[in-house]
Amino acid sequence: MLDNPMTPAPKPQPRFTQSTLTMAVILSLILGTVGGVVGGSLASGRFDSWFNRTFVKTSVASPSSGSSSALKVEEESATVDVVKKVQKSVVSIIITKDLSKVYNQSGLSPFDFFFGTGQQQPQSGTQEIGGGSGFILSSDGYIMTNRHVVDDAQADYTVLTNDAKSYPAKVIATDPVNDLAVLKIDAKDLPAIEFGNSDSLQIGQTVIAIGNALGEYRNTVTKGVVSGLARRITAGDGQSSETLENAIQTDAAINPGNSGGPLLNLAGQVIGVNVAVSQQGQLIGFAIPANQANSVYESVKTTGRIVRPYLGVRYVPITKSLQEENKLSVDYGVLIQRGTARDELAIIPGSPADKAGLQENDIILEINGVKLDTEHSLSGEIQKHKPGEVITLKVLSKGKEKTVSATLEEMK
Repeated sequence: MLDNPMTPAPKPQPRFTQSTLTMAVILSLILGTVGGVVGGSLASGRFDSWFNRTFVKTSVASPSSGSSSALKVEEESATVDVVKKVQKSVVSIIITKDLSKVYNQSGLSPFDFFFGTGQQQPQSGTQEIGGGSGFILSSDGYIMTNRHVVDDAQADYTVLTNDAKSYPAKVIATDPVNDLAVLKIDAKDLPAIEFGNSDSLQIGQTVIAIGNALGEYRNTVTKGVVSGLARRITAGDGQSSETLENAIQTDAAINPGNSGGPLLNLAGQVIGVNVAVSQQGQLIGFAIPANQANSVYESVKTTGRIVRPYLGVRYVPITKSLQEENKLSVDYGVLIQRGTARDELAIIPGSPADKAGLQENDIILEINGVKLDTEHSLSGEIQKHKPGEVITLKVLSKGKEKTVSATLEEMK
């Protein structure tokens, strides 16, 4: 994996091996531009939005009576309050496109097999082909969603607010590292949502999802808990896949229509952006931490684009199994290793890593004294810094430890 991957993997089928992942789970990106969204909207003539998951942190004080029924009532009241507070800040993102660009030369939609409708659909004209969810970042119209919801340059995007008003949307920036995007609409006095601190999350906290389930049940509310933290996952849509790090796992129900929506705590703050769901299990969904999303938004507000630092290495995290398989002397850190394609070098030529003298098969053990393990990823630690900052790496090279300094640069 490149520390700042620019493109998803070319094959649709995620591969899970001991040498590539710390967690093997097949996921599905909640795409608004392919698969069920296109087929569903063409077959039914309605808007199919994608997965929108929201996680809620439980910070409910114990009632003085100690009664379990009183605690239940208090938590239910907190959930109702969150919904009332936040639902006006959750939006739908509608994707429209010229159908002549959707259908192939045979006259069939490439997604007909998914639904098996067997019905002849219109092949020209502009029509809704899918969508996703998002949430309002500012009163003057900044919106956050998933990158995969708005990654079709030939499509048009419209934001539909809770009061049924629609606004043409412009894609301001897409994140080359995480599945995030920032949109802008021409509006004023919008009900902006507040970011919380995703670093303070704890497993077992209550979470709430508010989303446009199945594209027709807007403001559907589901509730669950934070099931896991710092997950490293590979998510794909059947055409491409990408690796996401430090993801939040939850069991709050996720359905088509929820992609790009907020993950909330019981204070009504965003602590994650919903991005993927497992196809192998039940109630296993994932969200990008809010601190990463907030950093993206602040960068866009300040510079008009998403500024990302990068080191310039491809790597795999070291696990116990990888250590045994390759007879390594350590069971933590990351192994610098080239990709599967012939041109995927381990060290990017001219990168900060190249300039610092890092080599293929080196093991990066620490960054600025932080041990790289299941809770601290290389990508996550790098993203805490800015381009131009100098980081100190503890490296195991040819059996010997050494300290290396590298000056991070902006990802182009």
